[in-house]
Amino acid sequence: MSSEGRSGLGSKRDAEMGSPCCVDRQEFGTSEHRPVTEPALKPTTDHSILVEVAGVPSGTIVPFSFPAPEKVWNSTKVKMPFSTFSKQTVAIPGQRGEEVDRWDVIREALNRPHFNTVNDLETAIKRYNPKYSNVWRFVGLCRHVDQMQPADQQYLLAILLPQVAKLALQAPHLCQKPVPLLTVGMRHALTMSQEQCACLLANAFFCTFPHRNSPLHRSEFSNYPHHINFSRLFESTSPRTSEKLKAIFCYFKSVVENMPKGLITFQRCGLSHSIDWRRSQCKVTQLRLSNVGTIEDEGRGMLQVDFAAPLVGGGVLGHGLVQEEIRFLINPELIVARLFTERLADTECLLVTGAQRYSEYTGYSDTFHWARAHLDTTPRDSWLRRCTDIVAMDAVKFDNPLDQYSPHYLERELVKAFCGFSCRVIADQYCKAIATGNWGCGAFKGDVKLKALIQIMAAAQAHRDVMYFTFGSNDSTRDIRTMHRFLKERNVTVGQVYSILEKYSSMDFTRSTRPDLYEFMQRQLISLRGRY
Repeated sequence: MSSEGRSGLGSKRDAEMGSPCCVDRQEFGTSEHRPVTEPALKPTTDHSILVEVAGVPSGTIVPFSFPAPEKVWNSTKVKMPFSTFSKQTVAIPGQRGEEVDRWDVIREALNRPHFNTVNDLETAIKRYNPKYSNVWRFVGLCRHVDQMQPADQQYLLAILLPQVAKLALQAPHLCQKPVPLLTVGMRHALTMSQEQCACLLANAFFCTFPHRNSPLHRSEFSNYPHHINFSRLFESTSPRTSEKLKAIFCYFKSVVENMPKGLITFQRCGLSHSIDWRRSQCKVTQLRLSNVGTIEDEGRGMLQVDFAAPLVGGGVLGHGLVQEEIRFLINPELIVARLFTERLADTECLLVTGAQRYSEYTGYSDTFHWARAHLDTTPRDSWLRRCTDIVAMDAVKFDNPLDQYSPHYLERELVKAFCGFSCRVIADQYCKAIATGNWGCGAFKGDVKLKALIQIMAAAQAHRDVMYFTFGSNDSTRDIRTMHRFLKERNVTVGQVYSILEKYSSMDFTRSTRPDLYEFMQRQLISLRGRY
């Protein structure tokens, strides 16, 4: 993939055009102005909370007590592995198979002092996934463990994995309140503790979630991320599988040794009203550009964009390893969203507040390497969430790049970006800057100039400043900066830009004859001003 598809995943040297640390804090939205006191945390019809609210301000977080968790088994909630509705047929020699509670089989398989080999782990997982006993082959996991030093192997199999298994088996205690599915068209927020996140991820690691393994198009959860259980990652023979597993094990080592005592909020947000882009009078906001630096580092405290797939997390548990997958690996609590987030519609996004970072890395895609554990010192707000906001918004992937200039796709991308920048179930307390980059470019074949302009327009409509990373592209940095300055100095409105884009889209051109977008826009604006 070209650098255009990346988000600014590189070194931390000062940028040629000025690094974020040089930005005038009085003019540019930053975390330094963000209040750490939120409104009182309380459940509403649009906000489910899985912990006892009374304990949150004091830090004594306890799970929400629900009278009959095992009776919740329907199409609106996550089907938990400990539910009594989750059954399994166990073969009995000389008799017909007997139907038993699947959770009993899981407990018996995982409640052990150690695993001697990866085969022991594979055997345990297949005991409660018998349908896949002859299908799953954990080649990738075996290769990773075989490459480890003997002492590291011993720690993983004899100490870490049994502790993670113990964490997974705490699910009936830690996750008593039903977890709602965030379905298409549902504007809803879900807040849980980091310990609950860890428990859910531990169950995903041990592949305990029922009804989540079928690849069939019409299966019950076919419109959800195709994998929440880790079986596909364990099978993957990609050279990068080992690097992914290092990040996952780094996370588990951290939480079993020192469980974080905070909360995380997942918001499925959607646009509830249409926008007349042609008549918008909003003016472009402040823009800062950097050709080096990362969204997660230099964009700290800002609204950080995840260049998402419609099924959030993309290929994080498969072969994918670009911007979104990397973010989900260094902030593994994001992976939990795959359990309950249905495919994002064109007018929807997912905002996650409070996800903690656990790993550092180098490289990108085929050159990605896990580097070391990361100590996250981001402050917490009054809901005990890390002050980290990550918004997953998916761009269109174009087979024919010329399609992206059509009014239909222009409108779609504007709406998606505006939704990500502004639509909320829980209102923002501070309109902080957006940390983003070449969203939907690279393998998605988006035009960097167009995608930058779309995000500038959406940010203007949302009244947010923008920190834009171009990942080493001096040309893009220069071009976007010049275009933004042109719009800013002439007080150009979003509506005027939209009208010119419509005119551009109506032109009959091919890839070889397409005029440069920014040059076209400047000529049109100069001509427009000359009429008055």
